[in-house]
Amino acid sequence: MDEKQPRVSAIAIWQDKIIATGNDYDLLHTFGAAASPFGKPTLIDAGGMTLLPGLTDGHIHLEQYSLSRQLIDCETESLQHCLQQIAKKVSQTPTGEWIVGHGWNQNLWQTGFGTASDLDQQTNQHPVYLTAKSLHAGWANTYALKLAGIDDSRTDPAGGHIQRLENGQPSGILFESAMQLIHDILPKPTPEHSAQAITQAQPDLWRMGLTGVHDFDQSNCFSALQRLHQEKKLKLRVIKSIPLENLQSAISLGLQTGFGDELLRMGQIKCFADGALGPQTAAMIQPYLGESENRGILLLDAEQVYDIGIQAVSHGLGLAVHAIGDLANHEILNGYARLREYEQNTLGINSPRLRHRIEHVQLIHPQDAARLKQLAILASMQPIHAPSDMDMAQRFWGTRCSHAYAWRLQLTHGTPLVFGSDAPVESPNPFWGIHAAVTRQRQDGNPAPDGWIPEQKLSLQEALHAYTVAPAYAAGLENKTGRLAMGYLADLIVLENNPFQIEPQNLFKLQPRAAMLAGAWLFNDLDLH
Repeated sequence: MDEKQPRVSAIAIWQDKIIATGNDYDLLHTFGAAASPFGKPTLIDAGGMTLLPGLTDGHIHLEQYSLSRQLIDCETESLQHCLQQIAKKVSQTPTGEWIVGHGWNQNLWQTGFGTASDLDQQTNQHPVYLTAKSLHAGWANTYALKLAGIDDSRTDPAGGHIQRLENGQPSGILFESAMQLIHDILPKPTPEHSAQAITQAQPDLWRMGLTGVHDFDQSNCFSALQRLHQEKKLKLRVIKSIPLENLQSAISLGLQTGFGDELLRMGQIKCFADGALGPQTAAMIQPYLGESENRGILLLDAEQVYDIGIQAVSHGLGLAVHAIGDLANHEILNGYARLREYEQNTLGINSPRLRHRIEHVQLIHPQDAARLKQLAILASMQPIHAPSDMDMAQRFWGTRCSHAYAWRLQLTHGTPLVFGSDAPVESPNPFWGIHAAVTRQRQDGNPAPDGWIPEQKLSLQEALHAYTVAPAYAAGLENKTGRLAMGYLADLIVLENNPFQIEPQNLFKLQPRAAMLAGAWLFNDLDLH
């Protein structure tokens, strides 16, 4: 990923950094000599394998992903199968304890949404709560609803919706901020518990090829990460966002975007402008197909983005705003346009020092497509969403899908693409995301032969850039990570197969055999010593 030397055959590492790249003869002559100031080198022959920079997931919920590995898997082919999973867990759980799961998607079930009654039939002795795959809807049984005080007299909270039956009773499905009513009473993981879960998840992330992540979880995750960092157990480079609810606290403490070190570093203020496609809460300019009254839920308009933004940028904090629907993206861009004027005219900032982002950019109106580049806004997107969502997107957005998950469109305008997974919504495996970006297909080859909306496909080089160079730039680390180049930190992965020499349809099968962070092996299955 170094434009000056795109491909080399040898690399020299001293302590935690790369000190040279080039050909075998030159590096051996320079560093293999007895007079080398670095002492006698350790020579590693990787046998013609491929080294790449360590990959970065530009949008992950690290704590939620780590903890989700302990939850019931509700990503099932039918509602009935999901209920069977619940029944199995009930038989193993003491009366009164919570039963929690994740992953259901009513759009894949012929029966549609489940109900509290469905869960009640599995147990009325345990509170049950299951989050949707999108993380923008929840499903609770009657026991859990009662504990949260959700009944026919409970009004919808601002920015949320309690789905109801014809008789006015809550159905058990909660959207957006209404989910918080249950979250507030769920047993909370301690920082110690979360730190342990992250520690257990790290090796799996390394083996997928990840040496860095941009995390969008809450303050408990930050506490867990600090604990791991202090104990020298944090073995990923983490850019930690700050939830909007903590903005004033961050300002009071004087925290700024970029504070920290090369291992744990503050990111942007994370806000939500709308919901998601799955529960049809993403904010739309025109209604969802088949739902003439539904335009989703707009949580922030341009004025609110601007108001939040001037507080943030005045104290050295950037913004990262979640937007999926075209209306949400339009409003954010309007807010960012005013914010850039404020930065220039009031703060005297003539360049985009604060690298604001839009998270997801799943559907953008054609008239807004070029505005991210014009405003120097990063497009933080998740290519793995496209093959997962394509049937749902066609069903609810129709012809608007020509501007959905539009990576090529943004790249054509010159917008930097930062790729991630949104795990646990999807797998954090970056090679699954790379496969999706290059083929616009599912792993079974559908839709064949050219993929879904093939004009939005990327080249492999472009996809790799979005997992390496671009997230480094988004983090303000573009001179330290994202490339295998002199002076950069020695974060790398080793692949047996050269991804540029295999069929694009097989990219998702790639699996590193070794990974290194700061010059130290994270794992090494090849005896490269």
